[in-house]
Amino acid sequence: MQARNSTTPLREYLLPFLDYCEIEKGLSNNTQRNYQQYLSLFVKWLKKENLSELKPHELTANHIWDYRLFLARGHTTNRGEYLSKKSQNYYLIALRSLLAFLAERDIETLPSSKIKLAKQKNEETISFLDVHDIAKMVEVPDVQTPKGLRDRTIMELFFSSGMRISELTALNQDQMSMMQDNATDRTYELSIIGKGKHIRTIFISPRATLWIRKYLKSRHDAEKPLFISLTKNGETNRLSPRAIQMMIGRCSILAGVSKRVTPHTLRHTYATDLLDHGADLRSVQELLGHKNVATTQIYTHVTNKRLRDIHEKFHGGNIK
Repeated sequence: MQARNSTTPLREYLLPFLDYCEIEKGLSNNTQRNYQQYLSLFVKWLKKENLSELKPHELTANHIWDYRLFLARGHTTNRGEYLSKKSQNYYLIALRSLLAFLAERDIETLPSSKIKLAKQKNEETISFLDVHDIAKMVEVPDVQTPKGLRDRTIMELFFSSGMRISELTALNQDQMSMMQDNATDRTYELSIIGKGKHIRTIFISPRATLWIRKYLKSRHDAEKPLFISLTKNGETNRLSPRAIQMMIGRCSILAGVSKRVTPHTLRHTYATDLLDHGADLRSVQELLGHKNVATTQIYTHVTNKRLRDIHEKFHGGNIK
């Protein structure tokens, strides 16, 4: 079918696109919120440039270039900081997905391939810790208190499983019932709903299992969530991703870690530790729940180092 020109302004396709993300693509609520946030900025930029009535077929490469300049130089976060290259790319990827959605519906518009992403430096792509930093961080919470025991358990589970923060906050108490056999040397398998609502398997080490058991034993409530917020008035709610981010950031500072640490930093450290101990990239891809191995290849800093060590060990480079 030949693509057709639409008389509907580009901005009015935002809501249909979000419906498509939910119904047809089955994207998580978190991903949908992100797309809405990223594309809402594009709509605001259109208004700022007096382009609110711009039709899909009227969008040009020059418009995209001007928008990229705006993302790099004209937009700041709530903290007054300019967007990193990585953050700029999130906005561009969302716009690219919108254009692909229009093309799929035979609506004439700029090809999504015309949107090029900003090149990132390797150090902007990934941040990970030394395992000694992890060891210092998990010692920070006071495990004699309910809150401290909970926080220690969260960090132990993060490093043991490599879970995403959305996966961890979605866990419920009843999912841990298989740990009641009190085995002390067993690695447990747990099926969870990961990114894109795909079911995947994570593994929980004996060490992390020990802390989960201690934490569950300290719970005297019938709340469904595994990790709950502990308020002064006694009310409980499922612990939010933001609360966990703040807790991990605070523990890293108190542990004397010099770099900024987030839950994703622990996930990166998990993957790096696996590769450093000999795991292959395909296995790490499955353990992280990456759909494509190309996503896992950001960890080539480890595989490259191993190749260099092998070269230095087995190839002296001396011609006799």
